[in-house]
Amino acid sequence: MARFSPARRAVTAGLLALSAAVFLPWTATAQTATPKEVRIGYQKNGLLILAKQRKSLEAKLNPLGIEVKWAEFSFGPPLLEALGLGSVDFGTTGDAPPIFAQAAGANLLYVSAQEAAGSGAAVLVADTSPLKTLADLKGKKVGFAKASSAHNLTIAALEKAGLTYQNIEPVYLPPADAAAAFARGAIDAWTIWDPYFAIAEKSKNTRILSLARGIVTQNSFFLANKDFTQKYPQIVGAINEVLVDTARWASQDQEAVAKALSEITGVDLESQRRAVARTEFAVAPVSPAVVAEQQRIADRFHRLGLIPKPITVKDIVWTWTPAS
Repeated sequence: MARFSPARRAVTAGLLALSAAVFLPWTATAQTATPKEVRIGYQKNGLLILAKQRKSLEAKLNPLGIEVKWAEFSFGPPLLEALGLGSVDFGTTGDAPPIFAQAAGANLLYVSAQEAAGSGAAVLVADTSPLKTLADLKGKKVGFAKASSAHNLTIAALEKAGLTYQNIEPVYLPPADAAAAFARGAIDAWTIWDPYFAIAEKSKNTRILSLARGIVTQNSFFLANKDFTQKYPQIVGAINEVLVDTARWASQDQEAVAKALSEITGVDLESQRRAVARTEFAVAPVSPAVVAEQQRIADRFHRLGLIPKPITVKDIVWTWTPAS
């Protein structure tokens, strides 16, 4: 039998310990680690704000000694900028913002998805506008938030009409500013999502030029900071499970959801009812089909020179297995 010196035995023991640390990071470290706080980036719509009002995340995480902090954003791109920088840990956006963020090298991951058919977004024009079809947008000023889902819808709508991005004058405006510009006639068309869409739709001075449905799917995503996810995968999974429960409740009680959102946002109840009725709430892992759709969007933006380099969406998709 070989005999080892005390020094060699110490080195061998150290290597074995190092090996365990390398090959068992999730079970030995990450699975038992908990952060002191989780910072959630949200917008004034959707499941996260409902979870905030219902204190669902607090109920799940506070007993673990984790404080939940909330940060509001007006739309997706600034939220993902904060997420990539680590100023927030978890958030939600539409389809386009993660593509721009990934192209810019943001440190984030897709962690779950909320698939949609595109009923909650549209291209709008004034009721008195001479524009009757998407083809009529040629040469016109179209307002939308840059790097948002409305940006993608605008481009896809133009393609459907046989036009190119160069055929319009894009006017980059965040939703509130775009609403004001649209109201005073400073833009010819406005591409927007709910609840802004529902509010505008209620006005007699607004007409739908085209719904997103049939043009793009308008999926939404939950994303997390990459470092946070790798360090605390069980916490990201727990947040996803809370959102699954919130989605289940929202699907079963749309009137309560509309009332809650009206109370939170100040948007009139009728508009919120309209928006909620066309929302698909289910939360699920990011499927191959959803990844493929995101890749098509990414390729479209790169082809137009709107992102500086090609990206591979699946490179930043985190695998999540729901508890039930």
